[in-house]
Amino acid sequence: MHCPFCRHPDSRVVDSRTTDDGCSIRRRRQCPDCSRRFTTVETASLMVIKRSGVTEPFSRDKVISGVRKACQGRPVTEDALAKLGQQVEEAVRATGSAELSTHDVGLAILGPLQKLDLVAYLRFASVYRAFDSLEDFEAAVAELRDQQRPPAHDRGPGAEGAAEAPAPASAAD
Repeated sequence: MHCPFCRHPDSRVVDSRTTDDGCSIRRRRQCPDCSRRFTTVETASLMVIKRSGVTEPFSRDKVISGVRKACQGRPVTEDALAKLGQQVEEAVRATGSAELSTHDVGLAILGPLQKLDLVAYLRFASVYRAFDSLEDFEAAVAELRDQQRPPAHDRGPGAEGAAEAPAPASAAD
């Protein structure tokens, strides 16, 4: 690390602390040449490769902004959006990869968004998956209904496809 004052090519770490959010490390450094101190902040880099091939740093704010558009008019709070942004960032960082495609980020958004609001999920999925017909929407809605429907054995008596219980044996048999 170059000294910002005298441009000496080395520095000594005097103190290291994690930031409040735990996502970065704050280091106090001292230049061995001019003895002046300065602070650096280190974060793990996470890059997103866009469809055009351009690479840019991952931005939680950009994720939240995109999801906010899908949530317009829906009962979704800013706190819920912030939590979703954090979940997405944690999920993409957990992959251990330093570079992800926009497709990977989109996949990481769909799961938490589906739990947050189904209408917003469909709006986001329609853009992300490039729906271009009513059949695409119908298939997505059918998929959501299938996921929300409990299995037949959990639905109780009279459920579709459930076998009828045998009649109890009478004492005369």
